[in-house]
Amino acid sequence: MTDLELVTVPGGLLRSPGSVRPVELEPFELAPVPVTEGVLAELLGLPATVRDRPATAISWLRAIRACNAASEWEGLEPAYRMDGDEVAWDVESDGYRLPTEAEWELACRAGTTGPTYAPLGEIAWTAADGLAAPQPVGRKRPNAFGLHDLLGGVWEWCWDLADPEEDDRFRVLRGGSFADDPRVVRATARRAAPPRLQLEDVGFRFARGELEPARVVQGAAVRG
Repeated sequence: MTDLELVTVPGGLLRSPGSVRPVELEPFELAPVPVTEGVLAELLGLPATVRDRPATAISWLRAIRACNAASEWEGLEPAYRMDGDEVAWDVESDGYRLPTEAEWELACRAGTTGPTYAPLGEIAWTAADGLAAPQPVGRKRPNAFGLHDLLGGVWEWCWDLADPEEDDRFRVLRGGSFADDPRVVRATARRAAPPRLQLEDVGFRFARGELEPARVVQGAAVRG
């Protein structure tokens, strides 16, 4: 497998999702497209029907394992330590990981402030297209950072707990999918799901970027 392509996302100020406090984010790297069936087949040995289509029916835990597998493939220190369903993030690792929710939104918006970063039909696959499955990645117009398919296509897992004060199980999904009404597919589109759940319109994309442990971890929502 060739090295995975990543795009540098500049840091910046973002209002953390669901919070009134602004979050200052450090620069990080993010894959320009969701992880494909072909990439996941090479990393985890899963079958690939359409190699350039987003890998779906991927649980949060499987996405975590894929991040570690990608790190090991490239000789990087894995970002996650796993003990059954318990996962700890080593924020000083330079390995592949999931983006935090705040990182995902900063990357999606790419300096814009509206509900979408361009006309939705130019950048996203939604239910308006009448599709029965996700489409190959990278076919729609990218945003200003060179990132494709952040809206529509597939929902994408983030690292964060959805509601750390009330529940320590559900993880965040962002972006909407090919199966969603266009009115749902927005930069603020957000859902939550348990880490073992697998759905046909859910995937993920790789991020990288080690952080200083003493800082707020890129706006991530964790149990306090």
